[in-house]
Amino acid sequence: MNILQSIFIIVVVSLASCQTRNSTMQESNAVPELLMRAQVIGPEEEMGYTLDMYNNLTGKIKANPDDIESKLALAELFMQEARISGEHGHYYPAALEMISGALESNPKEALKYRGLLDKASVLLSLHQFKEAREVGEQALDLNAHSADAYGVLADAYVELGHYDKAIIMADKMVSIRPDLRSYSRVSYLREIHGEVDGAIEAMKLAVAAGYPGMEQTEWARLTLGHLYERYGSLDSALMQYQIALSARPNYPFAIGAMANTYAAMGNESMADSLNTVAIGLIPEVGFYVDKAGWEKERGNTETTKKITGEILEMMADDEKAGHSMSLELSKVYLMLIDDAEEALKYAMKEYKIRPDNIDVNKMLAEIYYHKGDMNLANEHLIKSLRTGSKDPSARCLEGILLTKGNKAEEGARLIQQVFVKIPYLDCSYCKEARSIII
Repeated sequence: MNILQSIFIIVVVSLASCQTRNSTMQESNAVPELLMRAQVIGPEEEMGYTLDMYNNLTGKIKANPDDIESKLALAELFMQEARISGEHGHYYPAALEMISGALESNPKEALKYRGLLDKASVLLSLHQFKEAREVGEQALDLNAHSADAYGVLADAYVELGHYDKAIIMADKMVSIRPDLRSYSRVSYLREIHGEVDGAIEAMKLAVAAGYPGMEQTEWARLTLGHLYERYGSLDSALMQYQIALSARPNYPFAIGAMANTYAAMGNESMADSLNTVAIGLIPEVGFYVDKAGWEKERGNTETTKKITGEILEMMADDEKAGHSMSLELSKVYLMLIDDAEEALKYAMKEYKIRPDNIDVNKMLAEIYYHKGDMNLANEHLIKSLRTGSKDPSARCLEGILLTKGNKAEEGARLIQQVFVKIPYLDCSYCKEARSIII
């Protein structure tokens, strides 16, 4: 049995079931609705449990509109469903609506703390990082003995580029509660600082601390796979994705990750097939970006243009729901549309908000490289590598810039080191990098 045959068949929810559930949701018009998943994602019984919980919580809220705890529990249900279903545009605003209602009811300190944590988590998901930090700090003022507030602040500081502060928060979090969430943050910070082996070990601990099949556990396993893939171990990455898919049937992110791995291995037909399955499961914009990139590489201009149009529409919908998409839009305009000027506009919008973030600076370095401004490209690349990151594509660009700055031998040697370990590296400047060492 091949890998496609082993993927669970997409199961469409029956009409009768939908009618029953829709009527239930219409009755509970005091709160945002729960969207039924069109396909089975994860354990077959999971959606049933989610629906039962939704009905139970909405029933409590209808009976008592001041039930703060039920409102927060419902917000947390929406946040989890956003991750699973990919329906961010519906669930994150819905979660914020419930959280705002709870916080406006002047809750006791413990519930206020919980509400602030939930709000900060949603804001992080919406890429409103400065606001998330401010709310996280309010939560920490209420309770400095809980790991969760430190986790929220670690995430916010990372995204804002305040990495020293992020390390302090992550260390505090893991000292209070060494679990999946704290180990995951330690892993990410280690990678940022160039400790790739240490990042892998920490993510292994995160996976081991979780319950197999749960979305959080398989997301951590997926992240472990991405670490392997990013630094040269495709076979190890594929194994992690396969385990994740086995533990959590029809897990779209595992299927999408497998598609990318097969693409890196040169198996286009398998990559395309898996990508189609992933897209059929959830409306995840990243799957469409992958597909458009492959079509562009194959010279299919019209198909690329069509998919890119769909991507821009999806991102516009996300932005309407409060999701900041500037960095993602910058990548689309640079990589898929070849419009460096428009890419720069969006990247600078993000840079004004978080000028110290290494990913934002790497994006600017790439844009200025394509615009032919090697001085500015080098300036932003230096900022993106200041933590000691070993990001392969950034190191590849560093090699190119060295060769253009009269350090041809040093630059070629650096590029050679990258491609020896990661021959499948794919970036917008990899073709020129390869020409340097041929």
